[in-house]
Amino acid sequence: MKRFFKPIEKEGSAKKPTLSTNQEDNEKKEASESEETKINGNTMKKEPLKFITWNANSLLLRVKNNWPGFSKFVSDIDPDVIVIQEVRMPAAGSKGAPKNSGEIKDDTNSSREEKKILMRALSSSPFGNYRVWWSLADSKYAGTALLVKKCFQPVKVSFALDQTASKHEPDGRVILAEFKTFRLLNTYAPNNGWKEEENSFQRRRKWDKRMLEVAVRLSDKPLIWCGDLNVSHEEIDVSHPEFFSAAKVNGYVPPNKEDCGQPGFTLSERKRFGAILKEGKLIDAYRFLHKERDMERGFSWSGNPIGKYRGKRMRIDYFIVSEKLKDRIIQCEMHGHGIELEGFYGSDHCPVSLELSPASPDSSES
Repeated sequence: MKRFFKPIEKEGSAKKPTLSTNQEDNEKKEASESEETKINGNTMKKEPLKFITWNANSLLLRVKNNWPGFSKFVSDIDPDVIVIQEVRMPAAGSKGAPKNSGEIKDDTNSSREEKKILMRALSSSPFGNYRVWWSLADSKYAGTALLVKKCFQPVKVSFALDQTASKHEPDGRVILAEFKTFRLLNTYAPNNGWKEEENSFQRRRKWDKRMLEVAVRLSDKPLIWCGDLNVSHEEIDVSHPEFFSAAKVNGYVPPNKEDCGQPGFTLSERKRFGAILKEGKLIDAYRFLHKERDMERGFSWSGNPIGKYRGKRMRIDYFIVSEKLKDRIIQCEMHGHGIELEGFYGSDHCPVSLELSPASPDSSES
Protein backbone atom coordinates (compact mmCIF):
# COMPACT_ATOMS: atom_id res chain seq x y z
CA MET A 1 0.00 0.00 0.00
CA LYS A 2 1.35 3.45 -0.92
CA ARG A 3 2.14 5.98 1.77
CA PHE A 4 0.41 9.39 1.42
CA PHE A 5 2.13 11.06 4.34
CA LYS A 6 5.56 12.43 4.86
CA PRO A 7 7.36 11.20 8.00
CA ILE A 8 8.11 13.94 10.56
CA GLU A 9 11.83 14.53 10.78
CA LYS A 10 13.61 15.35 13.97
CA GLU A 11 15.46 18.62 14.00
CA GLY A 12 18.95 18.21 12.63
CA SER A 13 18.32 14.75 11.30
CA ALA A 14 19.26 13.83 7.77
CA LYS A 15 16.46 12.82 5.48
CA LYS A 16 16.64 9.18 4.44
CA PRO A 17 15.54 8.39 0.91
CA THR A 18 12.40 6.31 0.57
CA LEU A 19 13.10 2.80 -0.73
CA SER A 20 11.40 1.88 -3.97
CA THR A 21 9.82 -1.55 -4.37
CA ASN A 22 12.78 -2.66 -6.50
CA GLN A 23 15.25 -1.44 -3.90
CA GLU A 24 13.40 -3.34 -1.16
CA ASP A 25 13.44 -6.48 -3.28
CA ASN A 26 17.15 -6.09 -3.93
CA GLU A 27 17.88 -5.71 -0.23
CA LYS A 28 15.87 -8.84 0.57
CA LYS A 29 17.71 -10.71 -2.18
CA GLU A 30 21.09 -9.59 -0.84
CA ALA A 31 20.09 -10.56 2.68
CA SER A 32 19.27 -14.08 1.54
CA GLU A 33 22.45 -14.59 -0.44
CA SER A 34 23.96 -16.43 2.52
CA GLU A 35 21.12 -18.95 2.24
CA GLU A 36 20.98 -19.29 -1.55
CA THR A 37 23.42 -19.20 -4.45
CA LYS A 38 23.12 -19.61 -8.20
CA ILE A 39 24.53 -22.67 -9.94
CA ASN A 40 23.95 -23.15 -13.67
CA GLY A 41 21.05 -20.73 -13.51
CA ASN A 42 19.31 -22.63 -10.68
CA THR A 43 18.75 -21.06 -7.28
CA MET A 44 20.53 -23.33 -4.85
CA LYS A 45 19.19 -23.42 -1.29
CA LYS A 46 21.42 -24.18 1.66
CA GLU A 47 20.48 -27.73 2.78
CA PRO A 48 17.50 -30.12 2.52
CA LEU A 49 15.22 -30.30 5.57
CA LYS A 50 12.29 -32.51 4.48
CA PHE A 51 12.74 -36.16 3.50
CA ILE A 52 10.64 -39.15 2.42
CA THR A 53 11.69 -42.81 2.28
CA TRP A 54 9.56 -45.47 0.57
CA ASN A 55 10.00 -49.09 -0.43
CA ALA A 56 7.96 -49.01 -3.64
CA ASN A 57 7.99 -52.80 -4.21
CA SER A 58 8.49 -52.15 -7.97
CA LEU A 59 8.51 -48.50 -8.99
CA LEU A 60 7.20 -49.36 -12.46
CA LEU A 61 4.13 -51.08 -11.01
CA ARG A 62 3.49 -48.09 -8.78
CA VAL A 63 3.73 -45.76 -11.79
CA LYS A 64 1.26 -47.91 -13.74
CA ASN A 65 -1.24 -48.45 -10.94
CA ASN A 66 -0.83 -45.97 -8.08
CA TRP A 67 0.89 -42.86 -9.41
CA PRO A 68 -1.88 -40.25 -9.00
CA GLY A 69 -2.20 -41.02 -5.29
CA PHE A 70 1.52 -41.04 -4.63
CA SER A 71 2.01 -37.89 -6.71
CA LYS A 72 -0.58 -36.06 -4.62
CA PHE A 73 1.08 -37.29 -1.45
CA VAL A 74 4.46 -35.95 -2.60
CA SER A 75 2.89 -32.63 -3.64
CA ASP A 76 1.27 -32.27 -0.22
CA ILE A 77 4.43 -33.12 1.75
CA ASP A 78 6.74 -31.27 -0.67
CA PRO A 79 9.92 -33.09 0.40
CA ASP A 80 13.37 -31.84 -0.51
CA VAL A 81 14.65 -35.41 -0.88
CA ILE A 82 12.92 -38.70 -1.76
CA VAL A 83 14.69 -42.04 -1.34
CA ILE A 84 13.22 -45.22 -2.80
CA GLN A 85 14.02 -48.89 -2.31
CA GLU A 86 13.01 -51.93 -4.37
CA VAL A 87 12.98 -49.95 -7.59
CA ARG A 88 13.16 -53.27 -9.47
CA MET A 89 14.35 -51.81 -12.76
CA PRO A 90 17.27 -53.63 -14.43
CA ALA A 91 20.59 -51.87 -15.00
CA ALA A 92 21.63 -50.86 -18.52
CA GLY A 93 23.69 -53.31 -20.53
CA SER A 94 22.99 -56.07 -23.00
CA LYS A 95 22.93 -59.74 -22.06
CA GLY A 96 26.37 -61.01 -21.12
CA ALA A 97 27.90 -57.51 -21.15
CA PRO A 98 28.99 -55.43 -18.12
CA LYS A 99 26.10 -53.52 -16.57
CA ASN A 100 25.83 -49.80 -15.86
CA SER A 101 24.07 -49.73 -12.49
CA GLY A 102 23.49 -45.99 -12.72
CA GLU A 103 21.32 -46.24 -15.84
CA ILE A 104 18.08 -48.08 -16.66
CA LYS A 105 18.17 -50.86 -19.26
CA ASP A 106 16.82 -49.79 -22.67
CA ASP A 107 18.40 -52.10 -25.26
CA THR A 108 15.25 -54.10 -26.07
CA ASN A 109 11.80 -53.02 -27.20
CA SER A 110 10.20 -53.98 -23.89
CA SER A 111 12.89 -52.35 -21.74
CA ARG A 112 12.74 -49.15 -23.81
CA GLU A 113 8.99 -48.98 -23.33
CA GLU A 114 9.26 -49.58 -19.59
CA LYS A 115 11.94 -46.94 -19.22
CA LYS A 116 9.83 -44.51 -21.24
CA ILE A 117 6.82 -45.07 -18.96
CA LEU A 118 8.90 -44.56 -15.83
CA MET A 119 10.79 -41.49 -17.02
CA ARG A 120 7.60 -39.87 -18.28
CA ALA A 121 6.15 -40.21 -14.77
CA LEU A 122 9.30 -38.80 -13.19
CA SER A 123 9.30 -35.81 -15.52
CA SER A 124 5.71 -34.88 -14.62
CA SER A 125 4.70 -32.74 -11.65
CA PRO A 126 5.88 -32.78 -8.91
CA PHE A 127 8.79 -35.10 -9.80
CA GLY A 128 10.11 -32.91 -12.59
CA ASN A 129 11.51 -30.65 -9.88
CA TYR A 130 13.95 -33.38 -8.80
CA ARG A 131 17.23 -34.74 -10.11
CA VAL A 132 17.40 -38.56 -10.02
CA TRP A 133 20.25 -40.96 -9.23
CA TRP A 134 19.91 -44.75 -9.66
CA SER A 135 21.70 -47.77 -8.26
CA LEU A 136 20.25 -50.85 -9.94
CA ALA A 137 20.60 -54.62 -9.93
CA ASP A 138 21.29 -56.63 -13.07
CA SER A 139 17.69 -57.86 -13.12
CA LYS A 140 14.29 -56.65 -11.88
CA TYR A 141 15.33 -57.04 -8.28
CA ALA A 142 16.16 -54.70 -5.38
CA GLY A 143 17.69 -51.38 -6.51
CA THR A 144 17.49 -47.89 -5.01
CA ALA A 145 16.84 -44.35 -6.20
CA LEU A 146 17.60 -40.89 -4.88
CA LEU A 147 15.57 -37.83 -5.89
CA VAL A 148 16.86 -34.42 -4.80
CA LYS A 149 15.19 -31.13 -5.59
CA LYS A 150 17.16 -29.26 -8.21
CA CYS A 151 17.56 -26.30 -5.85
CA PHE A 152 19.86 -28.46 -3.69
CA GLN A 153 23.29 -29.61 -4.76
CA PRO A 154 24.95 -32.66 -3.17
CA VAL A 155 28.70 -32.29 -2.83
CA LYS A 156 29.11 -35.94 -3.86
CA VAL A 157 26.96 -39.00 -4.57
CA SER A 158 28.39 -42.51 -4.29
CA PHE A 159 26.90 -45.99 -4.47
CA ALA A 160 28.88 -48.27 -2.17
CA LEU A 161 29.41 -48.50 1.57
CA ASP A 162 33.13 -47.92 1.07
CA GLN A 163 32.31 -44.64 -0.78
CA THR A 164 34.00 -45.69 -4.00
CA ALA A 165 32.30 -43.35 -6.45
CA SER A 166 32.70 -45.58 -9.52
CA LYS A 167 31.46 -48.71 -7.78
CA HIS A 168 27.91 -49.82 -7.03
CA GLU A 169 26.94 -52.14 -4.19
CA PRO A 170 25.67 -55.56 -5.37
CA ASP A 171 21.94 -55.39 -6.18
CA GLY A 172 22.04 -51.58 -5.99
CA ARG A 173 21.41 -51.46 -2.26
CA VAL A 174 23.19 -48.18 -1.41
CA ILE A 175 23.15 -44.50 -2.37
CA LEU A 176 25.19 -42.12 -0.23
CA ALA A 177 24.73 -38.38 -0.82
CA GLU A 178 27.04 -35.94 0.89
CA PHE A 179 25.83 -32.42 1.49
CA LYS A 180 27.79 -29.57 3.02
CA THR A 181 26.72 -30.18 6.63
CA PHE A 182 25.49 -33.81 6.64
CA ARG A 183 25.44 -37.12 4.80
CA LEU A 184 22.31 -38.96 3.65
CA LEU A 185 22.57 -42.75 3.38
CA ASN A 186 19.79 -44.63 1.56
CA THR A 187 19.98 -48.40 2.02
CA TYR A 188 17.90 -51.43 1.18
CA ALA A 189 19.15 -54.00 3.67
CA PRO A 190 19.09 -57.66 2.58
CA ASN A 191 16.42 -59.79 4.19
CA ASN A 192 17.75 -62.14 6.86
CA GLY A 193 15.95 -65.14 5.41
CA TRP A 194 15.05 -68.24 7.39
CA LYS A 195 18.11 -70.50 7.29
CA GLU A 196 21.82 -70.73 8.08
CA GLU A 197 22.78 -70.31 4.44
CA GLU A 198 25.04 -68.02 2.41
CA ASN A 199 22.14 -65.95 1.04
CA SER A 200 20.29 -65.80 4.34
CA PHE A 201 21.79 -65.47 7.83
CA GLN A 202 25.38 -65.26 6.60
CA ARG A 203 24.65 -62.49 4.09
CA ARG A 204 22.79 -60.43 6.69
CA ARG A 205 25.56 -60.85 9.30
CA LYS A 206 28.12 -59.56 6.79
CA TRP A 207 25.87 -56.62 5.92
CA ASP A 208 25.37 -55.66 9.58
CA LYS A 209 29.11 -55.91 10.22
CA ARG A 210 29.79 -53.54 7.34
CA MET A 211 27.03 -51.16 8.48
CA LEU A 212 28.61 -51.01 11.93
CA GLU A 213 31.93 -50.07 10.35
CA VAL A 214 30.24 -47.47 8.13
CA ALA A 215 28.32 -45.89 11.01
CA VAL A 216 31.53 -45.41 12.97
CA ARG A 217 33.51 -44.20 9.97
CA LEU A 218 30.88 -41.64 8.95
CA SER A 219 30.45 -40.26 12.48
CA ASP A 220 32.77 -37.35 11.69
CA LYS A 221 29.77 -35.60 10.10
CA PRO A 222 26.03 -35.71 10.97
CA LEU A 223 24.34 -38.66 9.27
CA ILE A 224 20.77 -39.35 8.18
CA TRP A 225 20.50 -43.08 7.50
CA CYS A 226 17.19 -44.07 5.95
CA GLY A 227 15.42 -46.69 3.92
CA ASP A 228 14.14 -50.23 4.32
CA LEU A 229 16.50 -51.48 7.03
CA ASN A 230 14.65 -54.82 7.31
CA VAL A 231 14.71 -54.97 11.12
CA SER A 232 12.26 -54.18 13.91
CA HIS A 233 14.44 -53.09 16.79
CA GLU A 234 12.14 -53.62 19.78
CA GLU A 235 8.93 -55.50 20.58
CA ILE A 236 7.10 -52.17 20.38
CA ASP A 237 8.04 -52.08 16.69
CA VAL A 238 5.83 -55.02 15.71
CA SER A 239 2.09 -55.50 16.09
CA HIS A 240 2.23 -59.09 17.39
CA PRO A 241 5.57 -59.90 19.08
CA GLU A 242 4.67 -63.47 19.99
CA PHE A 243 3.56 -64.27 16.44
CA PHE A 244 6.76 -62.92 14.90
CA SER A 245 9.02 -64.52 17.52
CA ALA A 246 7.54 -67.97 16.84
CA ALA A 247 7.40 -67.68 13.04
CA LYS A 248 9.13 -70.40 11.00
CA VAL A 249 9.01 -71.96 7.54
CA ASN A 250 8.40 -75.66 6.94
CA GLY A 251 9.09 -76.41 10.59
CA TYR A 252 12.78 -75.45 10.30
CA VAL A 253 14.41 -74.36 13.57
CA PRO A 254 17.83 -72.64 13.30
CA PRO A 255 20.70 -74.11 15.39
CA ASN A 256 21.19 -70.79 17.17
CA LYS A 257 18.18 -69.81 19.28
CA GLU A 258 18.81 -66.11 18.58
CA ASP A 259 18.25 -66.73 14.85
CA CYS A 260 14.72 -68.06 15.40
CA GLY A 261 11.66 -66.13 14.29
CA GLN A 262 10.49 -63.79 11.58
CA PRO A 263 13.28 -62.31 9.42
CA GLY A 264 13.75 -58.79 10.71
CA PHE A 265 12.67 -59.71 14.24
CA THR A 266 15.21 -62.31 15.29
CA LEU A 267 17.09 -61.50 18.48
CA SER A 268 20.44 -61.61 16.69
CA GLU A 269 19.39 -58.99 14.12
CA ARG A 270 17.91 -56.73 16.76
CA LYS A 271 21.06 -56.92 18.89
CA ARG A 272 23.28 -56.09 15.94
CA PHE A 273 21.06 -53.16 15.01
CA GLY A 274 21.26 -51.84 18.57
CA ALA A 275 25.05 -52.09 18.42
CA ILE A 276 25.12 -50.05 15.20
CA LEU A 277 23.07 -47.30 16.82
CA LYS A 278 25.21 -47.27 19.94
CA GLU A 279 28.62 -47.33 18.27
CA GLY A 280 27.58 -44.84 15.58
CA LYS A 281 26.00 -42.47 18.13
CA LEU A 282 22.72 -42.68 16.24
CA ILE A 283 19.07 -42.42 17.28
CA ASP A 284 15.80 -43.66 15.80
CA ALA A 285 13.99 -40.42 14.87
CA TYR A 286 10.49 -41.92 14.97
CA ARG A 287 10.94 -43.59 18.35
CA PHE A 288 12.60 -40.43 19.72
CA LEU A 289 9.26 -38.65 19.18
CA HIS A 290 6.81 -41.54 19.65
CA LYS A 291 7.44 -43.53 22.81
CA GLU A 292 4.33 -45.76 22.75
CA ARG A 293 3.15 -48.45 20.34
CA ASP A 294 0.62 -47.06 17.84
CA MET A 295 -1.46 -49.96 16.52
CA GLU A 296 -3.03 -47.79 13.82
CA ARG A 297 -0.15 -45.70 12.41
CA GLY A 298 3.00 -47.05 14.03
CA PHE A 299 4.17 -49.56 11.40
CA SER A 300 5.66 -49.23 7.92
CA TRP A 301 5.19 -52.78 6.59
CA SER A 302 1.98 -54.77 6.58
CA GLY A 303 1.37 -58.40 5.73
CA ASN A 304 -0.94 -59.54 2.96
CA PRO A 305 -4.55 -58.68 3.89
CA ILE A 306 -5.42 -62.27 2.90
CA GLY A 307 -3.93 -65.13 4.91
CA LYS A 308 -2.17 -65.62 8.25
CA TYR A 309 -0.24 -62.36 7.96
CA ARG A 310 -3.41 -60.26 7.79
CA GLY A 311 -3.10 -57.47 10.34
CA LYS A 312 0.49 -58.45 11.18
CA ARG A 313 2.68 -55.37 10.86
CA MET A 314 6.29 -54.32 11.43
CA ARG A 315 8.24 -51.08 11.50
CA ILE A 316 11.24 -51.78 9.29
CA ASP A 317 11.57 -48.46 7.42
CA TYR A 318 13.48 -45.79 9.30
CA PHE A 319 15.11 -42.43 9.61
CA ILE A 320 18.15 -42.95 11.83
CA VAL A 321 19.99 -39.71 12.63
CA SER A 322 23.14 -38.68 14.46
CA GLU A 323 22.62 -37.68 18.08
CA LYS A 324 23.85 -34.22 17.06
CA LEU A 325 20.65 -33.80 15.00
CA LYS A 326 18.10 -34.93 17.59
CA ASP A 327 17.15 -31.44 18.79
CA ARG A 328 16.35 -30.47 15.19
CA ILE A 329 13.78 -33.24 14.63
CA ILE A 330 10.40 -31.58 14.02
CA GLN A 331 8.47 -34.65 12.92
CA CYS A 332 8.92 -38.24 11.78
CA GLU A 333 5.76 -40.04 10.68
CA MET A 334 4.45 -43.24 9.10
CA HIS A 335 1.95 -42.29 6.38
CA GLY A 336 0.06 -45.56 6.04
CA HIS A 337 -2.47 -47.06 8.40
CA GLY A 338 -4.94 -49.83 8.92
CA ILE A 339 -5.12 -53.48 7.95
CA GLU A 340 -6.26 -52.59 4.43
CA LEU A 341 -2.98 -50.74 3.72
CA GLU A 342 -4.38 -47.24 3.30
CA GLY A 343 -1.63 -44.83 2.30
CA PHE A 344 0.65 -47.61 1.02
CA TYR A 345 -0.01 -46.73 -2.65
CA GLY A 346 0.06 -50.35 -3.79
CA SER A 347 3.24 -51.36 -1.97
CA ASP A 348 3.48 -53.45 1.17
CA HIS A 349 5.42 -50.54 2.72
CA CYS A 350 4.13 -47.05 3.41
CA PRO A 351 6.15 -43.84 3.01
CA VAL A 352 7.91 -42.44 6.07
CA SER A 353 8.77 -38.77 6.40
CA LEU A 354 11.27 -36.74 8.40
CA GLU A 355 11.45 -32.98 8.87
CA LEU A 356 14.31 -31.10 10.51
CA SER A 357 14.53 -27.50 11.63
CA PRO A 358 17.26 -25.35 10.04
CA ALA A 359 20.66 -25.50 11.68
CA SER A 360 21.40 -22.53 13.90
CA PRO A 361 24.16 -20.20 12.60
CA ASP A 362 26.41 -21.05 15.55
CA SER A 363 25.74 -24.80 15.27
CA SER A 364 28.72 -27.04 15.92
CA GLU A 365 27.13 -30.17 14.35
CA SER A 366 29.81 -30.70 11.77
